[in-house]
Amino acid sequence: MSGSTLAYLGGDPINTQPLPLYNMIGDEEKRAVAAVLDSGVLSGFAAQPNDDHYGGAVIRALEDQFCETFGVRHAIAVNSATSGLHAMVSATRIGPGDEVIVPPYTMTASATAVLMTGAVPIFADIDDEIFCIDPASVEQRITSRTKGIMAVNLYGHPARLRELKALADRHGLFLLEDNAQAPLASIDGQLSGTFGQSSVFSLNRHKVMQCGEGGVVITNDDTVAERCRLMRNHGEVLVADLGIEDIVNTLGLNYRMTNMEAAVASEQLKKLPAFTDARIALADHLSARVAEIPGITPPTVLPGYRHVYYMHTMTYDAEVTGIPRDLFVKAVQAEGFQLAAGYVKPLYLEPLYQKRICFGPDGFPFSANPNIDADTYRAGICPVVERLQNRDLMWTAMIYPPLTTSFLDGFADAIEKVIANRDALLADAAANSKVA
Repeated sequence: MSGSTLAYLGGDPINTQPLPLYNMIGDEEKRAVAAVLDSGVLSGFAAQPNDDHYGGAVIRALEDQFCETFGVRHAIAVNSATSGLHAMVSATRIGPGDEVIVPPYTMTASATAVLMTGAVPIFADIDDEIFCIDPASVEQRITSRTKGIMAVNLYGHPARLRELKALADRHGLFLLEDNAQAPLASIDGQLSGTFGQSSVFSLNRHKVMQCGEGGVVITNDDTVAERCRLMRNHGEVLVADLGIEDIVNTLGLNYRMTNMEAAVASEQLKKLPAFTDARIALADHLSARVAEIPGITPPTVLPGYRHVYYMHTMTYDAEVTGIPRDLFVKAVQAEGFQLAAGYVKPLYLEPLYQKRICFGPDGFPFSANPNIDADTYRAGICPVVERLQNRDLMWTAMIYPPLTTSFLDGFADAIEKVIANRDALLADAAANSKVA
C-alpha cells in the first residue's frame, strides 16, 4: 500500500466503478402505484369540511401505519418534510417577537420554518460527540422571548432528547424534533421523534425510506394535529365549517401528499426495519476499520442510543495524519470513493441572517424582536460548529445496499493509502499550491 502511487498524483485508483444508486424500490411499490393509477384517484384531497379534508383512504392508511409504527395518536402526511416543519412550528401558535432555539448545523428548513411564522431562530452550539444541539448551549440562549426548542436528530443519532425535554419542561417551552434523518433511532428503546410535542419525518429521494418527495408529522397532541391538517389544506376556508374558534396560524397552504407518493411511502415504511439493519451493519463494519487508523475517529454512539446512520461521520485530526483535511478528502475522492469535508455552512453565516432580511426590505421578522442585533448571528457564536465545519468533520453516505463490507474495506484502504503517501502528497501540494 505504501509503495503505490496515489490516484491524485496520477496513479491507479483503488475503485474504478461508479457508485451504485441507492434504490430500494421493489415490486411492492410498483404494484401499489399501479393500484392507485388503476383507481383513477391520484389525490383524495379537497378543501372541504368532509373526509376530503383528510385526504381519503390511501393517505389515511399511510398515516395509520405511521401511528402504529411510532406509537402515537396522530400522523399528518404532507408533500415534504419542509412543509411538515412549517406546519408543526405554526401549530405551536408562535409569532412575531418570539424565539425558538435551533442548531445551526442542519438543513436550512429547520430554521426557516420558524421564520415563516414571524418568529426568529436563535442558534445554539452543538455537542462535539454526537453533533446534535447541546443542552448546555440551549440553556444559555433562553430569554423571556423563548417559546421552544427544535432538536435535530442529525446523521441518524438522536439528540440528547431526555435532557432537552427536561430543560423544556423546566422553562415552560415546547420541544419539537426534526427526525428526517433518524427514523427508528432510539434512546433506551424509545423511538426518536416521540420525545417532543411533535416531530417530522422526511420521505425525500435520498432518505432511508422515500417516495420521491414527502414528509409526515407525528404528535400525540390533538390540537397540534388539527392545526397541522389545517396548514396542509387551506385551513382558512375550513375553520368556520369545522367549528374552530382559535384561528391563530391557521392560514393554510397546499401541503398535500398525492396518493401515488403515499402508496410508495407505505411500502417503504414496511421495509424500514430491514433498510435500517442493513445500514447499521455496514456502518459498524466501517467504524471498526477506521477506528484502527490514527487520526480518524468513527462516530460516537452514546450508551443506550441507537444510531441508524443516514450518514457515517468521521472526526479528522490533521495533527496526527500530517495532511490538511480538505487535501486529504480530495486524495481519498481520487481513489474512487465518496467523502466530504464538513457538512453545511453554519446557518447563521448565510446572507439571510447576516443581513437580517427575510420578508420585505425592512428586516421582518428580525425587526420585530428588539433582542436581535448584529451580534445575534455573528461568526464565532457557535465555536464547536465552526471548528467541525472548517477543520475536523468528514462524512460519507456509502453505507447503503448494494454496497458491501468488502467495498468499505477498499474505502478504508484508500484512507490508509493516502496517509501512507503523505510526503508525496504534501510535496505535490506545495509545488502546485493545492493546499486549501
